[in-house]
Amino acid sequence: MAGLGKGQDPIEWDINKPLVVVGSANADIYVEIDRLPKQGETVAARDGQTLAGGKGANQACCSGRLAHPTYFVGQIGDDAHGRLIEDALRLGGVRLDRLARVVAAPTGFAVVMLEPDGQNSIIIIGGANMRGWPEKVRREDLKIVATAGVVLLQREIPDRINIQFAEAAKNAGVPVILDAGGVEGPIPDELLKAVDILSPNESELERLTGMPTETFDEITLAVMKCHEMGVKKILLKLGSKGSALFVEGEKALRQAAIPASEVVDTTGAGDTFTAAFAVALVEGLSLKGCLEFAAAAASLCVEVKGAIASMPERTAVLERLQSVDAKGLHASY
Repeated sequence: MAGLGKGQDPIEWDINKPLVVVGSANADIYVEIDRLPKQGETVAARDGQTLAGGKGANQACCSGRLAHPTYFVGQIGDDAHGRLIEDALRLGGVRLDRLARVVAAPTGFAVVMLEPDGQNSIIIIGGANMRGWPEKVRREDLKIVATAGVVLLQREIPDRINIQFAEAAKNAGVPVILDAGGVEGPIPDELLKAVDILSPNESELERLTGMPTETFDEITLAVMKCHEMGVKKILLKLGSKGSALFVEGEKALRQAAIPASEVVDTTGAGDTFTAAFAVALVEGLSLKGCLEFAAAAASLCVEVKGAIASMPERTAVLERLQSVDAKGLHASY
């Protein structure tokens, strides 16, 4: 058995088992602005471009760039945006056997308003991510889940689809990580019960629990409510404040953010963190090692504009980790 960190379930890890990412694929329409417009106001953008993105495609490309075998299960439209995403996934080393084209719906897209400090505001149009899924997930798609080391889900596709994949993974003994990002509604109990790790950011944790998350003590109380909802592990993304992993009944593992040389664009940083954590997990790193690996990947992501375009290669992540250790900036705090 690979070396597992404290709190990990005694799963027999096979580093060659693929990550299976089930989720959204969007064309991200970037507009670079000096500030967000006020109600009724029009502002001019400094620049704009369209790049491949979507939380599912982001996570799949991140895993592929980290040189881990990766499948993406998702839907695109039969249009130019769909071809843009397909090309980006293929270049990222992602297996596209289970990528479906939906003729009756356009590819999903998002308008990303990027401010000078790298922060962003995003509006999503679901398109093929939300329409055209079969009532019951295709048997061949569920078969891939049984071969996986980890299944990654997000909430930019219908909950009923996520539930079917999560339950299939649970029945096959495959861990499921659910990124809480996406629709704002409550997470169905059927989905939570099949999830091994829930990964929200601070605002998503607040929205899910109805509790404040401004201090770490408040965050801890909100996490305890998640435990009461049935999720034993919470992987919390805290942006520039780092991250934390809460395992029910154990002391939280806290991880500082690894400094970036320059913050250009935070789009996709959370997806990079979650996917890199999953790669490290299936490859048998300790939980602390998984947090450090994910922090290094996220620090590289924010240095480049775009979501998929900013996903780092494995060698760059390892070099960033070595650089942090050499400078005495070890990421725990």
